Amino acid sequence: MSERPHVLLSCAMSADGYIDDATPERLRLSSTADWDRVDAVRAGCDAILVGAGTVRADDPRLLIRSAARREQRVARGLPADLTKVTLTWSGGLDPGARFFTTGESPKLVYAPSGTAGELAPRLEGRAEVVDAGDPLALRTVLADLARRGVRRLMVEGGGGVHTLFLTADLVDEIHLVVAPFFVGDPSAPRFVRSGVFPQSPERPMRLEEVTRIGDLALLRYVIGHVRG
Repeated sequence: MSERPHVLLSCAMSADGYIDDATPERLRLSSTADWDRVDAVRAGCDAILVGAGTVRADDPRLLIRSAARREQRVARGLPADLTKVTLTWSGGLDPGARFFTTGESPKLVYAPSGTAGELAPRLEGRAEVVDAGDPLALRTVLADLARRGVRRLMVEGGGGVHTLFLTADLVDEIHLVVAPFFVGDPSAPRFVRSGVFPQSPERPMRLEEVTRIGDLALLRYVIGHVRG
């Protein structure tokens, strides 16, 4: 078994790199056709991960929408939905969030040692809380997921989580959708935050595919050697 899953980072952003604007309403960056593409990518993964900030801000369900894809997964002996994963440092999670209340597959919350103990009873049994060390160590999270049989992990944000994975050099593939407009607000969240992003001859970032989806552009990058 691999020491960690293949990590696929998926994101939609504006032409100037923003994943939302600063208004209370969620900025629509994608399209119906692209949402269906993302659904198909999800269906080929074992688990999906977002940060606690995304759980609070967007209240996502993180389910596979297509009934046909769900049935195909079951026919292959897989759960209809992905294992849901989130990372939290503060423990500020609402047990009533749709992350916890939708879907039948396992929900995993990774937290630092000082947070994990008090968080578990607050989630009322709706998720397994896993001590990921002090401080929270991303490699510990990925090793634990691999032990649970997760071979392909889809990471869907937000910007802090993208930055965490990329600066740790723990991303194998990036699906980046670019929307045809600008946000231009420095207070809005971006695809990544400030950080030191490693590059090496052994882990080059290669553009493997460019796909037009209406007025959107999908850029698919592979980093290093493709992992199985």
